Amino acid sequence: MVNIGLSPGNAPIVVKTGPQNIGDLATQKTATVKIATKITSDATEGEYTLPLTIQYTYLASSTQEQADILISDYQRVNVTVPLTIKIKPSVRIDVLEAVPENLSVGTGGYLNLKIKNAGIEDGKKATVRLIRNGNSPVIPTDSNVYIGDFPRGATVTCRYKVAISSEAGNQTYPVDVVVSYENRDGDMVTSASDTVGVPVLGKLTFVVISDPVSVTPGSENTIAVQYRNTGTQTAFHAQARLSVVDPFTSSDNNAYLGDLKPGDTATAHFRLITDGAAPAQDHALDTEVRFRDALDNSQISDTFKVDIRVTPSLQPGGIAVFVPVLIIVVIVIGAGYYLLVMRKKK
Repeated sequence: MVNIGLSPGNAPIVVKTGPQNIGDLATQKTATVKIATKITSDATEGEYTLPLTIQYTYLASSTQEQADILISDYQRVNVTVPLTIKIKPSVRIDVLEAVPENLSVGTGGYLNLKIKNAGIEDGKKATVRLIRNGNSPVIPTDSNVYIGDFPRGATVTCRYKVAISSEAGNQTYPVDVVVSYENRDGDMVTSASDTVGVPVLGKLTFVVISDPVSVTPGSENTIAVQYRNTGTQTAFHAQARLSVVDPFTSSDNNAYLGDLKPGDTATAHFRLITDGAAPAQDHALDTEVRFRDALDNSQISDTFKVDIRVTPSLQPGGIAVFVPVLIIVVIVIGAGYYLLVMRKKK
């Protein structure tokens, strides 16, 4: 019935495991007990004593009262054993700044970190690593930056390429940072991680700001559609595409818009052919914008609409319908005029 418990005392340590019952321990036998602990971030180099409490029961004496009666005296004992640990000097990182560049949902960009060695060890041959935090949508694509010597109190700036998952939203997500370095003993070790939040902007969006395009049945027109970047990042080498369906066709439904900063507009020109039997009504055609992000990755916007208005008009075929009617009217008028003249002569 041995029970083991560890307390931090005055040491800069957090004990994560509570008291443990390890059962019976026979004479001259040993047992191993695992206790999870964590060194606090403000710990300093040195030796510390932790109180290790051991509680157990042992047989103090046994008396034979009768042939079939044995009286045993069990005693409960509490013992505190000093457990000495030594905390070695180490590099402890503190991320002072995390500044994103062109980071929005579904795109790629850069993350700039300003990192301080807040520990008591001078790191050598140091490399700062950016690590994905669990299932965070912030995914490092360029995760290692070599900084060389990293003395205590020093500050360095590192720049990383990162990608943002299309499943992300307009909010802040975590990412972990560690430093691998050579300590004073010549061993390569890795610091404890520091987690920092990375703000991610919403997905790049576009809208059509021009008025509905008016066309007539049977016509072929070059239509102008004006687009605006309503997102918060620049769309590089943007191209607009118009999805044409019946009663329309097109011989040119792609247009280059160029680089569009947030709030910028550009006009696309498409060749649109309207069927002669197209009904006179409003139509909505799908459109989308393909562009390059800051890392030159190809991206595509969500689909939105271009309004097309088909209006009735007199086509060549329509005029031909009225020609016979006009001829009849002229003949009737002429005949009436002739009769009127002949009556006057008589």
